[in-house]
Amino acid sequence: MQFQQLQYFVAVAETRHFTRAADLVHVAQPSLSQQIKALEKELGADLFLRARGNITLTDAGEALLPLARRILADADTARHEVQELAQLRSGRVRLGATPSVCTGLLPDVLRAFHDRYPGIRLLIEEGGSHDLVRELARGALDLALVVLPLPTPSPALTTVELLREDLVVVSSPDAPAPGRGRRTVRIPDLEGERLVMFRHGYDLRELTVAACRAEGFEPDFAVEGGEMDAVLGFVRAGLGVAVVPRMVATQSGRGLRVTPLARPGLHRTIALAHRSDVAPPRAARELQRMLLER
Repeated sequence: MQFQQLQYFVAVAETRHFTRAADLVHVAQPSLSQQIKALEKELGADLFLRARGNITLTDAGEALLPLARRILADADTARHEVQELAQLRSGRVRLGATPSVCTGLLPDVLRAFHDRYPGIRLLIEEGGSHDLVRELARGALDLALVVLPLPTPSPALTTVELLREDLVVVSSPDAPAPGRGRRTVRIPDLEGERLVMFRHGYDLRELTVAACRAEGFEPDFAVEGGEMDAVLGFVRAGLGVAVVPRMVATQSGRGLRVTPLARPGLHRTIALAHRSDVAPPRAARELQRMLLER
């Protein structure tokens, strides 16, 4: 089995088209088809069901696809690791983070990292913890900042707790204060409030909804489906209140009233995660060190 054959196989699996796959990997279509047939012969199984205008994976192809992606990702990581040996003068770090972490925690750390290693490209992917865990597992990210507990426990990942952060309630100064103007807001006080709510899959959405249900009520959404910046903007406009991390409220709270939650309050734990079976590239390990020592 050749590395190149796996590249061709993944290209066909993702495009479901031999000619488009050949264009993607910059090879003539007959050469790509010949290599796929050679791979099938070596494995002793067809990988694709071929019909005019319809290419689908066989069961054998479905089984090979995640393994082939993992092999290609590991090879890519190895290539970049070697390139980075020259005192981190070149290379990249692929970092995933939830949008609220990108807003609150990352800017200062990434600025310090970029000042120290200007030749390292920083590739940032925003997403919910569930999506980031999946991207880590398939080798598309080097590191990810996720919210614990993980939505799906994964023995293939190593996590290190980074910080435990309080959540607060933000509202428009022009609207009535939540909790009848008290210095703190209890979760039951949110029963009478219209909430500006994040999209499905957002860790803060699931945490807030679970807290309301634990108090015996369903939250009332004024607006839902936004990312962090949109949610804060809707709150400023007076559409409702939102539960957000204190760090975000502190750094992006201009034009917002910030009210703490009464004890025991709500909290979230941010962790740094990476694959257990493959060491992060050198540049990623350096960023990891700076995050842990921040």
